[in-house]
Order: sequence, then C-alpha cells, then structure tokens
Amino acid sequence: MDDMIGTLSEFWAEAIDVWENGLFGVDISQILIALAIFFAFLVLRGLFTRLVLDRLHRWASKTTNRVDDVIIDALIPPIRFVPIILGLFFAFQSLDMGEGLHDISRQIIRSLIAFTIFWGLYRAIEPVGRTLKGLERLLTPAMVQWMLKVLRVVLVFIGAAVILEIWGIAIGPLLAGLGLFGAAVALGAQDMFKNLIGGLTIITEKRFHPGEWIRVDGVVEGTVMEIGFRSTAIRRFDKAPVHVPNSQLSDAALTNFSRMTHRRIYWTIGVTYSTTTEQLKTIRDGILAYLDEQKEVFDLDVTTFVRVDSFNASSIDIMLYCFTKTTVWGEWLEIKEALAFAIKDIVENQAGASFAFPSTSLYIESLPEDRPEIFTPPAEKN
Repeated sequence: MDDMIGTLSEFWAEAIDVWENGLFGVDISQILIALAIFFAFLVLRGLFTRLVLDRLHRWASKTTNRVDDVIIDALIPPIRFVPIILGLFFAFQSLDMGEGLHDISRQIIRSLIAFTIFWGLYRAIEPVGRTLKGLERLLTPAMVQWMLKVLRVVLVFIGAAVILEIWGIAIGPLLAGLGLFGAAVALGAQDMFKNLIGGLTIITEKRFHPGEWIRVDGVVEGTVMEIGFRSTAIRRFDKAPVHVPNSQLSDAALTNFSRMTHRRIYWTIGVTYSTTTEQLKTIRDGILAYLDEQKEVFDLDVTTFVRVDSFNASSIDIMLYCFTKTTVWGEWLEIKEALAFAIKDIVENQAGASFAFPSTSLYIESLPEDRPEIFTPPAEKN
C-alpha cells in the first residue's frame, strides 16, 4: 500500500512538472491563458471589422469621390491585421518566459509591426497614384506608372531591410555581396538593361502612351496596352497580345496613328484617252466642288490637289490629294465611300466620260503578200 502511494505521489510530481514546464519551460496554464487572450483578440477583430470598418466602407461608397473608396479598400487589410499583432503581444506578455524566448517574442512583434506598416504603405500607392492626375498632365501617364512601380520596389526593399535589422542581420555586408552578384549578372543581362533604357527613352520622348494605335513596320501594329520595364504589351487588331522588347520600339521608325490631325486620301483616277479637254475640266471642277460642299468633312486649309497628272499607258490620270478632318478609321472609310460614289457620278453623268482600264491596241498596216487565202464556206442549198 505504501509502495502504491509512493508511486502515485511520484506520478503526480511528474504531472505537476510537465504542467509547470510544458513547452520551453513555460507553464501550460499560462499557454492556455495566452491562447485564450489571442482568440479573444480574434473575436475583437471580427467585431471591429463589422462595427467600424464595414460602416466606414459603406460611408465611403455613398460619396461621389472615388478616391476615398480606393484608400479605404487599400488600408482595410493592414488595419484588420493590427488586432492579431495586439493579440500576440498580450499573449506573449502573459507568459513567464525566459530571457531568450522573451527576446524572440519581442522580435516577432516588432517584425509584424514593421510588416504591417510597409504593407499599408505598399497598398496605399495605388490610391495615391489616382490623386496624381495633375502630375500625369505634367509628365505622362506611363512615367507616373513607372514611378509608382519603382516606389513599390523601394518600399519592399526598405521593409525587408528593416525586418532583417530587427533580427540582427547586417544589411551592409549583404548589400556588398549583392553588388558583386549584380556586377556578374550585369555582364549577362545587357539586353535587359538595354530594354530598360529603351523603355525610359519611350516614356521621356513621349513616343506613345497606353491606348494609342501604333505601327512598327515588320514588327507589330495595334493598340498599346502597357509599357513595362523590359517590354511593351501591344494588342493587335485580331485581339492577340504581343510583347515587344522596348529596345526595338525605341530604335525603330514608328508611326503613331492616334496622333494624326488628319487622314489622307490619295487617289489616281484614270479616264479613257477619248476624254476631251472640256470633259477633263468638268471632272476636275466637279470633284473640287464636291470637296468644297463637304467642308465639315474635308479640311481644305491643308494641301489639297485635284489635277490632271499624267498620260499613262492606258489612261489619262487625274490626281486627287486631300485630307479628312476625322482620324477615326471607320468614319474615314465612310467618307471615302461617299467620295467614290460622287466621283463616279461626276465622270459618267456630269462629264459623260468613261473610266479607263488596262488594254492593249494592235495596229496592222498591211498583210503579207504570200498570206494564205481566206476560206469561205459554201452556202447551204435548200
């Protein structure tokens, strides 16, 4: 009996020891209390989100300004993370830890605080960019987007450096090592830096902006989607995206159709050689009169010509050179169609002439004397 009591006493002592030194020498009761504190802050986080943040979001959605909506949407996730940090902080404070564990818990809390701060700043860059419309007019939208991208990279780098410093990792030797690594990488990444410089050239020279229609002969034609660090995304008219290295776009001859002030019509109208001088004048004057009647469509203040231009192999050619005020392709095609109908009416109905088409005339002066006789079939007898 005494042996059993002694064994039970020894078992109870072991249980007490496990309870008091359960994990890293911390009392299990303290761990349970810490967990209860942490979960209490999780519940508080849900209540704070429902009672404060959701109401704040609904209030911002009722305003006419979209900037406050974007700012609140960007900052809500970092704010909702704050109760988690507070829960961990008070949970660690409730534990009777040794000096080593206390230092580790302190570094964890400081790291989470630094992470939340830079997370909020990173997410706030987008709403800040929406408030820089005036800066976009001063620079370019693409340059502002590049500045925001660089700012994001800088924030990520600073945030990582702060967290590393909290854990006692020196940044100086790490940067020196990265410098040597970067020099080695630069030798094999010349094309990447060339494309980066090409992108900067495109933006500073304002060659094109996202949304504009450009063409590079032999490379691509379409609408600019985005100007990236290495390449520019262009969507062709068949909706296929094409990523072109910036160096090609900065060095090549490029046509920006979106910046046209007018669209040109340059035609050669061929009429037959039987057309008289008066008919040619009637055609010329009729076309000029049509252009003058359509002043809201054609811009006659810029260079405009309707002239008999040349004597071609099968036609007398009249040159038509004019510009439309619209630069929209669909509207331009509609104007060209109406002009073609008008010219056909002028040539055929008003002037009474005919359009020429490629033809060959054969002139025979005489037949050879030893030519064969022409066979004439006999007439049929009734």
